[in-house]
Amino acid sequence: LRDRDAAGEWDIHLFCEEPRAPYDRVGLTSYFAGKTPDDLLLGSLDLWDHPAVSLHVGAAVSGFDSEAKTVAVGSETTSFDAIVLATGSYAMVPPVSGADLPGAFVYRTIEDLEAIAAWAASLPSGARGVVVGGGLLGLEAAGALTGLGVPTTVVEFADRLMPMQVDDGGGESLRRIISGLGVEVRTSTGTAALHAGTSGAVAEMEFNDGSRTPADVVVFATGARLRDELAREAGLLMGERGGVVVDDSCETPEPGVFAIGEV
Repeated sequence: LRDRDAAGEWDIHLFCEEPRAPYDRVGLTSYFAGKTPDDLLLGSLDLWDHPAVSLHVGAAVSGFDSEAKTVAVGSETTSFDAIVLATGSYAMVPPVSGADLPGAFVYRTIEDLEAIAAWAASLPSGARGVVVGGGLLGLEAAGALTGLGVPTTVVEFADRLMPMQVDDGGGESLRRIISGLGVEVRTSTGTAALHAGTSGAVAEMEFNDGSRTPADVVVFATGARLRDELAREAGLLMGERGGVVVDDSCETPEPGVFAIGEV
């Protein structure tokens, strides 16, 4: 927007639910390799210092009115001439009993990674980790836990790792590589429940066949779901399987209302 608005006609307000400026979520795993949250930030510092750009962090939008052209953030209402929905997606947690126990995490935000690292540091020697999901994100999470000194098992419901990206041969090659890094792999395995120990935190994972394995930290990396609730509540035209319907310029049927990215 700034690059295209040479005349400076637009004031841009960016409302971020997270407590920091936008960052490279794809590069999150580098956080465990010594990168700081500031290293992952997107956009130059000049952008956030521009007088026509206002960055609001920790500011979750609770709703907007496309006819009145107002957006609600907490108890405050702001007017707009155009609004762009870039709400993306959220980490899905499968309906597994005990998924909300202390010690169970998702792998989505910097805060998630900070919490995982702090939990791993608190575990005694011999503690075990389990990652649910054998896709790319799950393998990254397993590598992160292993790097934190927690021996880890990856559990994948399909019959091979990264089932959406590779065939049987590729999956077997990938399995050998991952196993060679010290990560145990269990495919064709479903997760039935997480069970707490005497401390109340997660201590064990139960599989669909009734077998169990120690699990002192569990990371769910089972995909994402669209964050289209704001658009849905505003009455925008939605896709059959979710998401906002837009034209070739990313505009919705509501004039001045746009949607970009995953949503």
